[in-house]
Amino acid sequence: MLNGSARAIESAIARWGEGVGLDLSFAVFGHTLAEYFASVVVFAAAFVAFKVLQWLVLRKVKALAERTATELDDTFVKMVASFRPPFYAFLAFWLAVQYLGAHGVWAKILTAVAIVWAVYQAVITLGILVEDLLLKKIAKDKDPNTQAALRLLANFGKGALWGLGIVLLLANLGVDVSSLLAGVGIGGIAIAFAVQGILSDLFNSFSLYFDKPFVVGDFIVLPDGKMGTVKHIGLKSTRVTSLTGEEIVVPNSVLTGSSIQNFKRMQERRITFTLGVGYHTSVDKLRRALQVVREAIEARDQVRFDRVHFKQFGDFALIIEAVYYLQNPDYTFYMDTQQAINFAIKEAFEKEGIAIAFPTQTVYLRKDAGDLSS
Repeated sequence: MLNGSARAIESAIARWGEGVGLDLSFAVFGHTLAEYFASVVVFAAAFVAFKVLQWLVLRKVKALAERTATELDDTFVKMVASFRPPFYAFLAFWLAVQYLGAHGVWAKILTAVAIVWAVYQAVITLGILVEDLLLKKIAKDKDPNTQAALRLLANFGKGALWGLGIVLLLANLGVDVSSLLAGVGIGGIAIAFAVQGILSDLFNSFSLYFDKPFVVGDFIVLPDGKMGTVKHIGLKSTRVTSLTGEEIVVPNSVLTGSSIQNFKRMQERRITFTLGVGYHTSVDKLRRALQVVREAIEARDQVRFDRVHFKQFGDFALIIEAVYYLQNPDYTFYMDTQQAINFAIKEAFEKEGIAIAFPTQTVYLRKDAGDLSS
């Protein structure tokens, strides 16, 4: 049934026809020529309106994008630009056909095509939103494993959008989707039980990718005490190369459910070491020994001295304990620094005449009840 605007368009066209001497009341396939002309006007007006609306929106959003630092408006520009002329040309044609009040098989086919195309365009537009946001995050993250996880997540998101689009399409085409959804739900539960181990590892891998307790190249200690360098983080397992060279494959579920020591994230390495001097060392030389140890530590680069003390009386030595911090957490650097400190202490002790203790044992032999000799 024609509304007021449609009747006004048709009346204006009929008056124009009378003015130029054309009889537009002649009917073809159940519609007058005036109605056909009016449908053409509807088509042209709708097409121009869609085009102008898109142009105005793009102009405003692009102007906003130039003034802001956020990237979301750039994504919105892409979403609006995804509406191509063939799409809104078909929508304008469909509106023109609806204006004529067409019915029958062809009208149903056109409506079905319009629904399919609209759902397809909606999925494409939302897919741009999902993919563009994740791809921008991928570009910022240099970790290849995180990039792979984000791409997989983007594919999952687009797959979910297509699934939702198909359901909406079937529902709009008059198909009863309730039984279909029920069947999919039951089947999904059965599949989830069947592959729960795989799904657990998959979600654990996402946890590793996004939480990042460690990345490729980090040196970690595993829950069982083994240690090594992370070489690969997969969807199901993580591969670690141990200090002795063999490859250790660890399920991701083990890594997310246990405590992991990550030495690569260490900002400072705290070092504690002890050494002993002989019991015959005088108090003055013992105090000098403490000063020697401190000087040996403070002479090193990227080292922060903490303390040095005469800690205790040992079984065969006077025990000195020293503590310092390394600003470089690299293990090889630590060993090089400790070696240099040891050499400096040894050289200084030799000059000062301070003897480093070593395990000794004194044996007393009893000759008779009242005589002890060594």
